[in-house]
Amino acid sequence: MLTPRSLKTEYAVQPLGVDVPRPRFSWVADAPGHGATQTAYQVLVASAPELLTPERADLWDSGKVESARTFGIEYDGPAAARTRYHWTVRLDEGEWAEPTWFETGLLDEGFGTAQWIGGATDSAPLLRRGFAVDGKVRRARLYASGLGYADLRLNGHAVSDAVLDPGFTAYDHTVLYVTHDVTALLQAGDNVVGAELGRGFFGLTSVNVWRWHDTPWTADPRLIARLVVEYDDGRVTEVVTDEAWRITGGPTLSDSLYTGETYDARRALPGWDAPGFDDSSWSAAAIVEAPKGKLTAQAHEPIRVIDTVDPVEVTEVRPGVWIADFGRTVAGWTKLEVAAEAGTTITLTHGETVADGNVAAWNVHVDGDRIQRDEYVAAGTGVETWESRFSYKGFRYVQLEGAPARLQMRVVNSDVPSATSFTSSQAPYEQFEHAMRRTILSNLHGIPTDTPYFEKNGWTGDAQVGTPTMLATLDLARFFTKWLGDIRDSQADSGQLPVIVPTSGWGFTDLSPATEWPTVYPFLLREMYRWYGDERLLREHWDSLTRYLAWELDRVEDGLSVSVLGDWLPPGFGSGPAPEDRRLTGTAYLHRACVVAAEIGEVIGQPNDYRKAAAELADGLNRAFLDRDAGRYRSADDPDYRQTSNAVPLAFGIVPEDLADRVAAGLAADVEARGFHLNTGCLGVGVLLPVLTKYGYGDVATKVALQRSYPSWGYWFDLGADTMWEKWEDDSRSRNHYFQGTVVQWIFENVAGLRVVDAGCERIVVRPDARDEVDSASIRTETIRGRVAVSWQRTGHVLSLDVQVPVGTTAEVHVPSARAADVEAVPRSFAGPPTDADGYTVYTVGAGQWSFTSRSAS
Repeated sequence: MLTPRSLKTEYAVQPLGVDVPRPRFSWVADAPGHGATQTAYQVLVASAPELLTPERADLWDSGKVESARTFGIEYDGPAAARTRYHWTVRLDEGEWAEPTWFETGLLDEGFGTAQWIGGATDSAPLLRRGFAVDGKVRRARLYASGLGYADLRLNGHAVSDAVLDPGFTAYDHTVLYVTHDVTALLQAGDNVVGAELGRGFFGLTSVNVWRWHDTPWTADPRLIARLVVEYDDGRVTEVVTDEAWRITGGPTLSDSLYTGETYDARRALPGWDAPGFDDSSWSAAAIVEAPKGKLTAQAHEPIRVIDTVDPVEVTEVRPGVWIADFGRTVAGWTKLEVAAEAGTTITLTHGETVADGNVAAWNVHVDGDRIQRDEYVAAGTGVETWESRFSYKGFRYVQLEGAPARLQMRVVNSDVPSATSFTSSQAPYEQFEHAMRRTILSNLHGIPTDTPYFEKNGWTGDAQVGTPTMLATLDLARFFTKWLGDIRDSQADSGQLPVIVPTSGWGFTDLSPATEWPTVYPFLLREMYRWYGDERLLREHWDSLTRYLAWELDRVEDGLSVSVLGDWLPPGFGSGPAPEDRRLTGTAYLHRACVVAAEIGEVIGQPNDYRKAAAELADGLNRAFLDRDAGRYRSADDPDYRQTSNAVPLAFGIVPEDLADRVAAGLAADVEARGFHLNTGCLGVGVLLPVLTKYGYGDVATKVALQRSYPSWGYWFDLGADTMWEKWEDDSRSRNHYFQGTVVQWIFENVAGLRVVDAGCERIVVRPDARDEVDSASIRTETIRGRVAVSWQRTGHVLSLDVQVPVGTTAEVHVPSARAADVEAVPRSFAGPPTDADGYTVYTVGAGQWSFTSRSAS
């Protein structure tokens, strides 16, 4: 009997503030035994959990639906704003699942009479409003958006543990609001709701090359809020932002995502956010202009403080100057505990490296010499504690000046769930996976950034190459849904997309056009379908996607796409692009974009000519760059062999079939001739090892992966790295940059052997075909259908392979073997007849736990 569990609404467990009129339900179907399938479901939705029976469900009964689908089930009942809906499901007329719920946000009701408020202050504004509670409260919700960030308070308490909230968007298109359950924070009698506002990217004043200080939305911080209090007796009262609120400047004198914060504790106002505080000297809040963007409920995970870390070493490098080494490279800030005389300024300079006795903190893209430096002015009241609220830094080291103090690292990133765990007998593989995970998380702050230190921008090319590894490591359904909306919001009227998203307007002509960057749009949509089966997302973005591809295809010249970036930062080219003709990779990436767009169109029933366009681009690329006699791709202006120029066409299916083996052989030969080193930048690094393995050179790929000399991942780690770096050289600018760390995709798919094929993990392939120099590997991934796990171990020529397949998934399992007769499958009765295929015995299996033993594995 199937049992439903892990019930979610819009990818979330019991979400508050759902702004989707027809939210989607999902569940995982658990089943004992083997080969189980879901044949039907029934969903009930009611206004109270006790009404969740077929006879009493008062909002929606789907009836028995004959379907194997376990996600994307749209609610088809009434939807009202600010309402909790309870729901459950049963499968194949089995037992009902434990009820769960979702709660709608403001929907079309909006913020009512609430207005955007702010005012002129000499520092980060504090806003407060008193109100009374005169009965037993049934529930209370605070709907709020503070731009750029709002630290929301109620009766002296934070309303949530989120930080740097709400998420960053293109504020002239979308402004996010957040729903908070504040029922437990209210008290009988006097109450106070308040907020301290930070600038974020909405009101950034630090002059920078990306022009975040001069955007279409740039303005001083502002707030809109609506507090709705519902009483047991049926009354409803509201407190909204208006001129009755009071405002003053607080102790945060300045805040900048690039330069840091200055906080003067002498200006702190104890109790300002609680009843009993005298705000008569404060000013009345002013009604300010509303941002142009549409207020929309924040649906992705908030940013939180994820961990607190003590330094592994603190060194006094000279009198009055200390450097704390926290032993790991992260994004976040420092928590300070200090006792100093009033007026003493303590500075905290954050950086990823130390040079000449100082923490290196510089950024040529931002004006001035203050970078990632917080300043705290002591109040002189004894032991004082402080940490940032409105800026995060990329760092491992902190330089402390002004007074001795206790420092702790606060690790801060979007609180996305982990999806995957990995182990291996080959220690570097585990090291790479841990480092890549840390690097990805360090670059998730509502958008996928390139570096938490220097830029903090949503570079589309970084996400393009990183997406497969990112989705295989973390549950990013909500996160990337949000960022895809940012991509759509950033689109120009012409259809063009910028190279960074969101954008101030920079990136349409600056370092653009760069085809390999914004073609992330169709690719990410296709990857979201591969992992989550999200058809609604494809439909919502189809029009914007076709406008973008029309712009790209319209500028193709002689069958080629012109690009200015190319294979960024290969070894020896630390200033930027590789020497080869960038039209090669530009055309290849546009070809893949057309292929995946064609597949998207087929999924949602939208006719298109993208396969024809892809074929024409492949022909143009091959005419221009394929040397058929030599069996290689080359640029006319660069006679040297470039691995990316050959690996990318192989990976994207552009190489003519009769030449593919020769091109792959040439690629392997070049790698060997370089002493098993790569010479790829960010575009080639993620495809090099998978291509080598696919064409039978898994041993060559392994030697590249385990290389310890420059250029290699091992070279970084022998230098003390704990994250992936931007450049292969030892002077890498950024030490927390995931786009060169995509070796982990190969580790997951080829070493562990798990490959998700399509349609929300409807099909997977298990094929550990990179087994050289490794005796065991295992991977466990929580997919939208349930847990997928692969574990293999080899002793001599005997290899054992265990596979877990969830309900709704079909696995094609390739067991390494010389002959099918050498393989034992348990349970054999459910595994079906195997086939032989190039050193593997192939089984097709459904749900269940499967064990295979091969006695002739090489």
